[in-house]
Amino acid sequence: MSDYIVSARKYRPDSFESLIGQDNIARTLSNSIRRGQLAHAYLFCGPRGVGKTTTARIFAKMINCANPGEDMEPCGKCESCVSFQEGRSYCIHELDAASNNSVEDIKTLMEQVQVPPQVGKYSVYIIDEVHMLSQAAFNAFLKTLEEPPAHAIFILATTEKHKILPTILSRCQTYDFNRISIPDMVRNLRGIAQKEGVKIDDESLHVIASKADGAMRDALTIFDQTVAFCGTDVKYEDVIRNLNVLDHEYSFKLVDHFLAGNYGGAFLILDEILSKGFNALHFVASLSTHLRNLVVAKTGGLEPLLELPESLKKRYAEQASRCSNQFLFEALAVTTACETGYKAAVNPRLHIEFALMKLSYLMGKPSDSAVSAPAKVGDTPSGAFARTGSRSDAEEGVSPTKKVEEAPKAEAPAPAPAPARQRRPLKGSSLSMSAIMEENKTQEEAAPQVAQQSQALPDDETVLAKWKELAAQYSAKPRLQSMLSSGNIQISEESGIKQVEFFVTNEAQRQWVEEKMLRELETKLRELVNCAKVNVIVSVTPVEEAAKVPYMPEEKAKDLMEKNPEVRAFVADMGLDTK
Repeated sequence: MSDYIVSARKYRPDSFESLIGQDNIARTLSNSIRRGQLAHAYLFCGPRGVGKTTTARIFAKMINCANPGEDMEPCGKCESCVSFQEGRSYCIHELDAASNNSVEDIKTLMEQVQVPPQVGKYSVYIIDEVHMLSQAAFNAFLKTLEEPPAHAIFILATTEKHKILPTILSRCQTYDFNRISIPDMVRNLRGIAQKEGVKIDDESLHVIASKADGAMRDALTIFDQTVAFCGTDVKYEDVIRNLNVLDHEYSFKLVDHFLAGNYGGAFLILDEILSKGFNALHFVASLSTHLRNLVVAKTGGLEPLLELPESLKKRYAEQASRCSNQFLFEALAVTTACETGYKAAVNPRLHIEFALMKLSYLMGKPSDSAVSAPAKVGDTPSGAFARTGSRSDAEEGVSPTKKVEEAPKAEAPAPAPAPARQRRPLKGSSLSMSAIMEENKTQEEAAPQVAQQSQALPDDETVLAKWKELAAQYSAKPRLQSMLSSGNIQISEESGIKQVEFFVTNEAQRQWVEEKMLRELETKLRELVNCAKVNVIVSVTPVEEAAKVPYMPEEKAKDLMEKNPEVRAFVADMGLDTK
């Protein structure tokens, strides 16, 4: 029992060749050692469990190896390699910055840096979780990092690169580690299982690799947990039960029910999943992932995007062949909308069940119970429609069954045509419902009025008089009434159309009138003059023609004196000062 070592430590890579999923970084570091182009500081950053610290140890051991191999791999036999393997090396030092993050810890490290190595050429300092250093510790470390002794090499490792000072980043060669792909993890896990004498199938390995989310250390930990639960003979059913993962079989059965229009069977599967303690939102997410995989399997050339065992790829290809692209796209729209609205739903289970009903009606096939029962208008659920009916029927709320029932009545005399109704815009249209209703209302109100208007052009006096009446109608809007009544009006005729141009004082007023009020003003003026051939134009008064308005008290006094001789004489007689 005491000799047991977890797989993450037992099978930790000890050479660049055994490093998993970081081939480009391993090649770069090997070439730098071979050419003798070693930097004084390196920064390894990336997600957890992808080999940052392991790579730092291999690199440090390789730098001081006395007899490197042809591929620049540590020999494992020289004094430097043996001492590092036994944990007694004096030239390779590791510091955990998460627990040694103070200024005193860094000062101690800086004093240690000045001591040359006893064995090998370099003293390598590996600082793990370097982002945990305090601000003062970073500042104390900065000068030594910039100009270290010739024998010192620093390797910094972190999972949060954004927390490191830019001045530190600029002094390091940065290497970004990637998440390990599922095929690479499956291949490594399969080799470890063979060494440990564990019998496990590829589907189970894919579940473990997917659960690890790109971290090899997490995958090895889950593998140990699975072996502890299942023993040396690992079954797929035991793996998904131990890891609390939804079986792919549920999603395949659900899509079969959707294609058959059997929402009752989909309800029973949902109930079975919830009774096993699975999260309802995870169920919807799993269904969305399954539909995405069907889209990938149905589209040629996208096979590499399916990171699944061959047995599952064949099942996806078979089921995808029975699904149309339209069904898959609309099904994905339903599931993603269900995920979005799940947290806001008062009754989450009903919210998911309603989504399952809509998915079951995408192919236009009602359930078995609906087939045996008499057809009713309410049989089609809200938001779904059969493919046998047109989209306009669905938009207007008419069910396909009702349309079938009304078909024999076609011989009856057709009723009088109803007034044309504006079609309701589809979801995602650039026009809003309120804008369309307002436009329809304006058109319906304006149509009879325009039809009754005379085509004879009014004279200028009539237009000017009616313009004053129009300004009087806006007493509730003093700002607009002031612009209409006080502005300069110019009336002209061009191509048989009366042009009424009124002027405002600035560009902001002109833009406001054009955007908010111009159509309304033009419509009302046409009604008042009883002529449709009248246009309204708004312009800005030229600067040189704009009347100067007095603002200051001195300017107001002078303006008053200029307009009233009596006031001017009174000021002169009394000797008043107008300044």
